[in-house]
Amino acid sequence: MNQPISTPIAGLDHLPRRALIDACLAAADASTSIFTRLYPAVARLAADHADALRAAGAPRASALGGLPVSIKDLLDVEGEATLAGSVVLRDAPPAVHDAPVVARLRAAGAAILGKTNMTEFAYSGVGLNPHHGTPANPADSVLARIPGGSSSGAAVSVAAGICVAGIGSDTGGSIRIPAALCGLVGFKPTARRVPTTGAIPLSTTLDTICAMTRSVDDCILLDAILADLPLHVAPLPLAGLRLAVPGTLMLDAMDAHVAATFAATLTRLSRAGAHIIDSAMPELAEYQGFGYFSGAEAFAWHRDLLERQEAGYDPRVARRIRLGATLSAADYIDLHKARNAWIARMADVVAPYDALIMPTVPVVAPPIAALEASDEEFFRNNGLLLRNTAAFNLLDGCAISVPCQAAGTLPVGLMIAGPAMADARILAVARAIEVCLREQAPRLSLL
Repeated sequence: MNQPISTPIAGLDHLPRRALIDACLAAADASTSIFTRLYPAVARLAADHADALRAAGAPRASALGGLPVSIKDLLDVEGEATLAGSVVLRDAPPAVHDAPVVARLRAAGAAILGKTNMTEFAYSGVGLNPHHGTPANPADSVLARIPGGSSSGAAVSVAAGICVAGIGSDTGGSIRIPAALCGLVGFKPTARRVPTTGAIPLSTTLDTICAMTRSVDDCILLDAILADLPLHVAPLPLAGLRLAVPGTLMLDAMDAHVAATFAATLTRLSRAGAHIIDSAMPELAEYQGFGYFSGAEAFAWHRDLLERQEAGYDPRVARRIRLGATLSAADYIDLHKARNAWIARMADVVAPYDALIMPTVPVVAPPIAALEASDEEFFRNNGLLLRNTAAFNLLDGCAISVPCQAAGTLPVGLMIAGPAMADARILAVARAIEVCLREQAPRLSLL
């Protein structure tokens, strides 16, 4: 089922960066529904600069120099309107500046190939977009499956071998869900570490920005660039790590493939010396009572636009945004207080462990057609896809999804999570786990 990564990146790293970018641009131009806009001149300029530095014997700006990277359609690029997967913003004023994360990518020498398709206004974990089409998940060459969302095109740009990294946003799982469904690594950092200025918001409280890549080390590099922090992730042996498996809610409704893969993964980690600790952890499930305030924040941003142009929205997106109007200001304030108290309680719950581990999502990627055809199937699957990941946005934590499936089977993600500002530790644990699982899920990394 998993397609080998054959074009255009695989096997081309020996070429000059300009030749690599030309091949990637050709593949991007021929792709369906992955990109909403391409930047051929800018990408080629970055590649030429990287090649010139190499020819002169000078170091590149970073390991990312001249390599193809995609950015999600909700990030500002100077001089153009930011669409966020919509059609209602086509006449919006152009951005005055690049978003800080875009500027940091440019400073690192990245060849920004283009903007990627996404769920309209980032409002679902499924990845469908009725305006620009839905990019099919490259993991299955027979059946068109969802890519996951909302960073759908960002994930597919990497999984299809067009980019080495796809920059996305994650408010309830929008990086980790597509990473899990497409067989990639996807990291959600602690929110305060990476600026969200210049990104159309979903929830100003929960939004985060980072990347999907082919390896944990690549995610570490991208996170350091986006956060503008000299993050040092020291090697950490797997043996002796205390990894808690929350039993409440997080293991419910797994399909047979995810359940079997997760069980095999725990066995493999245990044999490598990790201490796998089953914990009921009922406190973790309390997050389900705090999620509604993000809808209120979304409605606050969209209220005027909805009044003028609701007919131009995806009806499923408009429906969910309008639910945010039902939350009063007093209830919104109370939810924030309750969430903060829960975060404080959870600090004691997770303190004894190096990380929490669980399936990123409980199901493999469902077919696109079934979710396009049925509101019931769409919202049922959307809830399942977001269930595990959203907990760690509400916890103000950090979490990463790494592939854990056996070769030749549909992708399954293992989520490794921890509290706020534990980013370096969680990345170190993820790297140790990846080394253990690499034989099962080989990946190509150019960084």
